[in-house]
Amino acid sequence: MLEVFLGIDVGSVTTKIAAVDREGQLTASLYRRTEGRPIEVVQESLRQIQAILPTDVDVAGVGTTGSGRQLAAVVVGADLVKNEITAHAVAALHFVPDVHTVMDIGGQDSKLIILEDGIVVDFAMNSVCAAGTGSFLEQQAHRLNISIEELGRRAMRSRHPVRIAGRCTVFAESDMIHKQQMGHPVDDILYGLCQALVRNYLNNLALGKMLRPPVVFQGGVAANAGVVRAFAEALETEVIVPPQHEVMGALGAALLVRERMNGQPTRFRGFGAAEIEYRTSSFECRACPNRCEIAEIRVGREVVARWGGRCDRWEMA
Repeated sequence: MLEVFLGIDVGSVTTKIAAVDREGQLTASLYRRTEGRPIEVVQESLRQIQAILPTDVDVAGVGTTGSGRQLAAVVVGADLVKNEITAHAVAALHFVPDVHTVMDIGGQDSKLIILEDGIVVDFAMNSVCAAGTGSFLEQQAHRLNISIEELGRRAMRSRHPVRIAGRCTVFAESDMIHKQQMGHPVDDILYGLCQALVRNYLNNLALGKMLRPPVVFQGGVAANAGVVRAFAEALETEVIVPPQHEVMGALGAALLVRERMNGQPTRFRGFGAAEIEYRTSSFECRACPNRCEIAEIRVGREVVARWGGRCDRWEMA
């Protein structure tokens, strides 16, 4: 019987699952849109990963990460809940043991992680603006009526990129339209857009930080060859894109829970968790002036978990 450990990464735009064996080798993975339905998509993803895995598989542990990690942990019965920084750092170290700089750009967030001797010593995450993320590129690709994959391919054909104002998606779109009206080739505008994303990332997340090689670039945007090229030019060093760059958070969670379990029984609800009907709601705690918003999840009338407060007054899972 094949023993595997599952890692589930629920982000604002995508949900990822990775399964690793006892040796830490990836045996299966899944990448799909969250679609604003985190519970339903986690359950659908469980069904899909079950169909991919061998029929005699034994799930020995489950870890969750990402912005929806608490919710996913309740749905599947996770043994470990980890923040994105730790999960992505562990995954990067799995592929590049001497990695110093980890850049991760997803659909609506981006991260920078600095490591020394395999230990996270500094990190940064973007704030409310998505100008340096995948949605920034997708929005402009949609406006030009091309796919995000084609955007990357065409950006690589650029020979004389134009400078695009990239600190704001609204300004970037206006600047792109202006450059088109001036007659610049679309390929040069697209690579200018990739460079704008890179400038935004480096001017915000990397400000005051030393980005030394080896540099690993992961997340969905790492599939865009134009952005990889722009980072390599800006940093003047090779940028390593792991083969499973889009599921690195899930992979890190799987590797972490593999280390954690050590023969202990798992809390995993089984693949039958995909059939349970969950209901979510929230309320405002008035116990103190913080007025925390407390998330709550129920199965039928039973409250199975609460979280979200600054204290542990309401914590159940």
